[in-house]
Amino acid sequence: MSVRPFVALVIFGLAFFYIATEKADKVKVVLIGAAAMLVLGLAPGTEVFFSEHAGIDWNVIFLLLGMMIVIGIVKQTGVFDYLGIWAAKRSRGRPYRLMVLLMLITAVASPFLDNVTTIMLVAPVTIVVCERLRIRPQPYLIAEVLASNIGGAATLVGDPPNIIIGSRAGLTFNDFLVHMTPIVVVVFVLFVVLSRFLFRKDFRFNPEQVAAVLALQERRAIRDPWLLAKCLIVLGLMVAGFSLHSVLHLEPSLVALIGAGVMVLVSKVDVGDVLREVEWATLVFFVGLFVMVSGLTHTGVIEAIGDWAVAAIGDRYLLAATALLFGSGVLGAFFDNIPYVATMTPVVEGVVEQEPQAGKSLWWAFALGADFGGNGTAVAASANVVALGIASRSGHHITFWQFTRYGVVVTALSIGLAWVYVWLRYFV
Repeated sequence: MSVRPFVALVIFGLAFFYIATEKADKVKVVLIGAAAMLVLGLAPGTEVFFSEHAGIDWNVIFLLLGMMIVIGIVKQTGVFDYLGIWAAKRSRGRPYRLMVLLMLITAVASPFLDNVTTIMLVAPVTIVVCERLRIRPQPYLIAEVLASNIGGAATLVGDPPNIIIGSRAGLTFNDFLVHMTPIVVVVFVLFVVLSRFLFRKDFRFNPEQVAAVLALQERRAIRDPWLLAKCLIVLGLMVAGFSLHSVLHLEPSLVALIGAGVMVLVSKVDVGDVLREVEWATLVFFVGLFVMVSGLTHTGVIEAIGDWAVAAIGDRYLLAATALLFGSGVLGAFFDNIPYVATMTPVVEGVVEQEPQAGKSLWWAFALGADFGGNGTAVAASANVVALGIASRSGHHITFWQFTRYGVVVTALSIGLAWVYVWLRYFV
């Protein structure tokens, strides 16, 4: 029996331990882990740069890069200060009301912009709001990320795993709306209620700061109205591009890069200033993480888990849906859900082919488990990593466990409700 899968698991486990305990810088950890996988021949060599399913997902990397450039330009207009003052005034500085407002904005935007893009837009606003009100932004950022992963599950383009599943299973934008949106709405409403108790210790009301913020004129925050108008036009076209993915056949990453290029041209900003706004450490972290996961894929670890599951389940489709839902929720919390879904999709396809009609429910159980499992830990989804990077760069560090202790609770609630939904809708 080959020891390669065991060695790959040990390397990944050690890397995850250091990331989780923050005993070392997470970028250094994933680079060392990726190097170990490559040197020992556990990852597929240069194939990690070219394989769509067993290597680095460049669609994710370039989607992030493009949106980081866009956000860097939009920030120069002063619109984030405007939105920050507007949100603070709208909520009248009441912490829970402010959190609900920000979560609602995030959850409504995520199904159409995708959750990573939404977090990149909303997180800077949140930090501005909280700094003006002299309250800690960390709880608000965590709540937004959790809301974005819930809201993004509703559509084909809202969460990257859905794009992978939709492509492989032949599911349309409307299919996701019909099958995913109902449970997403229920889960989000209950999460809003739950957040009142989850974050209760962090709700601080500062009357003096609120009075000062209410006296501000948000329109004065806009430094360049003409630049803002041009940015909003480009951003609107990008949103249309994301939403029309199935019509235009353009990957979200290409839409983001084209949009970034157009925005650089029309804004005439200094490119050097914009590139300094890019979260390079976050991009490098994802590259290293993808290489480590490719080691698990290349050595057959994830495939072995899938084969074992298929053999154990047989034609018991409720059991299969349950295993996929809970299994994806658990495994998706430890591996980034994008490479996890890319790896497991062929396994699910093989089970569904045995009985296409009965097996159709498995795609929805798989999607719900992967999407909601993205809230499980700080590294479970792209939006989580991006938000933590923005927070750290702004001087408001969020630890792995600070995020995860909230994420685990929300994931457990979401997966439990999703199982009831799958059972009632497809098996009763």
